[in-house]
Amino acid sequence: MEPVKIKESSNFINIVKGVFIAFVTTLVLLFIFSIILTYTNVSEQTITPVVIVITGVSILIGSTIGNHKIQKKGLINGGCVGLIYIITIYLISSILSGNFGLNISSVIMIVVSIIFGILGGIIAVNQKK
Repeated sequence: MEPVKIKESSNFINIVKGVFIAFVTTLVLLFIFSIILTYTNVSEQTITPVVIVITGVSILIGSTIGNHKIQKKGLINGGCVGLIYIITIYLISSILSGNFGLNISSVIMIVVSIIFGILGGIIAVNQKK
């Protein structure tokens, strides 16, 4: 019975690893985007779509790397990476802004996060070692 607990713990650690990688990727990409916004004439209207794309790409990368060692249940584990990521971001941003409401942009971010997490999980499971 003990190996099952170790495997479940290992899966959780890999999911957390995927979330962490997604956060680091997001920070790097947002930093690059902020430099682009500062030194070019890129419109500020591009901020929301670019943030959504950066979030999706970051979760895809984090989910793929985090789920690579798990090698099964890519849909569930990948979805968990996306869900944990977006819940964490939502809670932090809501606490900082004092606004816990959902708008259309928030709903889009939640859907994108889960879908890209699932895609990353599928990619990880189907990669050849």
